[in-house]
Amino acid sequence: MRTLRAVRECPLALRLLFINQCGIDAGFYLLIPFLATYIGHDLGMSAAVVGLVLGVRNLSQQGMYIIGGTAADRLGPRVVIIAGCALRTVGFTLFSFGNSLPLLLAASGISGLAAALFYPAVRSYVSHESGERKAEAFALLNVFATIGSLVGLLAGSVLYLTDFRICALTAAGLFAVLTVAQAFALPAREVTSGHEPIVRELREVLGNRRFLCFAFATTGMFIMENQLYMLLPDGAQQASGWSGAEALLLSAGAVANLLFQFRITRSLEQRGGGMRWVGAGIAVIGLGFVPPLLVCDASPPTGAGDVVPRLLVMISASLLLYFGGMVAYPPVLGLIPRFGSERLTGTYFGLFYVLSGATAAGGNAVIGWVMDVGERTGRAWLPWVSCLFFGLASGSAVAWLYRTRLLPCPYPAGEAGSAADAGAEGAAAQDAVRMLPGQPRATDDAADHRTG
Repeated sequence: MRTLRAVRECPLALRLLFINQCGIDAGFYLLIPFLATYIGHDLGMSAAVVGLVLGVRNLSQQGMYIIGGTAADRLGPRVVIIAGCALRTVGFTLFSFGNSLPLLLAASGISGLAAALFYPAVRSYVSHESGERKAEAFALLNVFATIGSLVGLLAGSVLYLTDFRICALTAAGLFAVLTVAQAFALPAREVTSGHEPIVRELREVLGNRRFLCFAFATTGMFIMENQLYMLLPDGAQQASGWSGAEALLLSAGAVANLLFQFRITRSLEQRGGGMRWVGAGIAVIGLGFVPPLLVCDASPPTGAGDVVPRLLVMISASLLLYFGGMVAYPPVLGLIPRFGSERLTGTYFGLFYVLSGATAAGGNAVIGWVMDVGERTGRAWLPWVSCLFFGLASGSAVAWLYRTRLLPCPYPAGEAGSAADAGAEGAAAQDAVRMLPGQPRATDDAADHRTG
C-alpha cells in the first residue's frame, strides 16, 4: 500500500515512465531468455553462432549507451525513448522471421541499440522529474521493472511452448503499443543542451575525475549482479541437481524486491540519506556469496532431504544479493546527475552504463575463468570467495569516497562541517580532487558538503 500511495503522489510523467519501464522489461523477458535455446535447439545452429548473436546484442547495447545519453540531452529524453521503443519493435519483429544468421544478427544489433537509446533517456527523464526525491523515484522504477520481468518470464514460458515466433511477435507488439502510447501521452521536456559541440561536452564528462572514481568504485556491484544469471544458477543446479533452481532464485528475489524495495529506500533516506549506506549495501551483496560455501563442495543430493536444505542456502544467497541491491542501487542512480551540469544528465548516465557494462563483461570473464580453474583443481569455493572479494573491495571503495566527502551528496547534520573535521586524509583527498583538471566549477557540490 505504501508503494502504491507513493506512485499516486508522483507526477503524471513519472507514472507513465514507471509503466513504460514495466512494459520494457516485460517485453525483454518475453523473448531474450529463450533466444539462445531457439537459435541452438530449434534452428540447430552451433554454440558459436549463439554466442555471436548474443554478443552482438550486448556490444551494440553497452557500446552505444553514450550515444543514447547524449541524444537525450540534445533532443530531449522523450524523443529518444520513443525512438528506442520503435527500434525495439523492429528488432523483435525481425526475430520472428530470424531463421538465417544475417537476420538474427540484424535483429540482435537493432534490439541492443534500442536499449542503448531508451535506458539512459528514461533515467535522465526520471532524474529531472523527481527533483530531490531521486532515490525514491529510482526505487519505484526498480519495482516496476521487477513486475515487468516477472510477467514477461511467466508469459514467455507459456508462449515459448507454443512457438518462439509468438514470443517475438507478442514482445514486438508490446513495444509497438509503448511507442504509440508515449508519443501521445508522455510530456516533452525543455532541451537544455546542444549549445556546445558534442566533443566539448564529452570532454567535460570524461574530465570529471570524481565521477570516474565513483563509476569504477561501484563496478563490483554490477559484476556481482551478473552472477545472478551465471554463478548462482550454476551453483544452485549443482548443489540441488534440479534444473529449475535458477527460476526459484530469481522469483524469490523478485518477490522480496516488490515487498521491500520502496520501504528500504525511504527508510534509508530518512536515516542520513541513501548514499550513506551504499558501501554497506554493496558489502551485503558480497556477503551473499558466503552461504553457498556451505554446499559448493557437497556430494550430489540423494533425495528431498538433501535438496531442500541446499536450495534454502542458495535462496538465502539470492536474497542477500537482492537486499544489498535494494540498499545500493537507487541512491547510486540518484547520485549520478549530481556530479555535473543538469544539461548533461543523459550523457552522465550513458557513460556510467558504458563503464559498468564494460566492467561487468570483464568481471564475468574473470569469474568464468575462476569457475573453470575451481572445477579443474577441485576448489569449488574459489569463485564464491572471488565474488566476496569483489563485493568487499567495491563496498570499501564507495565508503571511502563517502567518508572523505568526494561525493556530491548532502551529508547528515552530524557529519557536516569542513573537510578538516573529517581528518587529514579527507582534507588531502578533497583538496586533490579540487585541483584535478576538468572538475565542475559550480558551487552546488561545495554547498552540499557545508550545509549537510
